[in-house]
Amino acid sequence: MIKLTQINGDEITVNADLIETIEKAHDTIITMTTSRRIRVREDIDEIVKRVVDYRRRISSPGVSSGSPEMGGLQNQIRQKDE
Repeated sequence: MIKLTQINGDEITVNADLIETIEKAHDTIITMTTSRRIRVREDIDEIVKRVVDYRRRISSPGVSSGSPEMGGLQNQIRQKDE
């Protein structure tokens, strides 16, 4: 997951694995594999950098979705279920 800024200034978290294309028109437009299109303030290079950083983090030895690097996602889900 990567954090980006929508055109209206709101923060959005995007599943980096579902990004199909990124294009620059007047704004930067991300097209997801679901066909959803998202307009964001970040330029293409910044989005690519964030995706690469995200993939490096999740593929690093010892990093799991429950680790602090991943925001403890599994722990948050478990707590929500309890």
